[in-house]
Amino acid sequence: MRNKLCVVVGGGKVAARKAASLLDSGADVRVVSPELTPALRELAAQGRIAWRAGPYSVEALAGAFLVVGATGEAAVNRQVAADCETRGLPVNIVDAPELCSFIVPAVVKRGSLVIAVSTGGASPALSRRIREQLEEQFDESYSVLLAALGEARARVRQNVPDPVRRKEIFAALYEPDLLSVLKQDGTAALFARINEITGGLYA
Repeated sequence: MRNKLCVVVGGGKVAARKAASLLDSGADVRVVSPELTPALRELAAQGRIAWRAGPYSVEALAGAFLVVGATGEAAVNRQVAADCETRGLPVNIVDAPELCSFIVPAVVKRGSLVIAVSTGGASPALSRRIREQLEEQFDESYSVLLAALGEARARVRQNVPDPVRRKEIFAALYEPDLLSVLKQDGTAALFARINEITGGLYA
């Protein structure tokens, strides 16, 4: 997806989420809409997205690698899907799996942790609900924990030459109580526990 032009048709909150997700994937994003949400306006002002102001027309698809239809208007979304089919462009129409040539899973991201949920287009609403439940279960503490574990793993690889000892440390680093330490006692306590496990590599 990196450096590929992805066109998002629509300027509302759903379109904003789709555009943000595409930007996270490294895509070049063009948004087509008469109006934009404040979040999309800010992205346009920063030069992070290209805004084609005005109603949808097929010319907006020029150079596209893939297309997302998120206008909230069924007739416009159907036209986007038809134009993409004619031109052989992959298209995802929000909440209309019958018009999609590919499905975008609902995604939860916590740092380097990525959880994707898909119902294969059978129920986008259920995908969203499951994503919301996962967002509650996997809070931002997982992002902190994963960053700490990544740093610890790098330090062990650099400072512990014995492969057997490295394996023991790696196994200990994934003990389930590390998350509890972080949630109950904070980041400093987490790093103190990691320091114990790694034999003082943070001293």
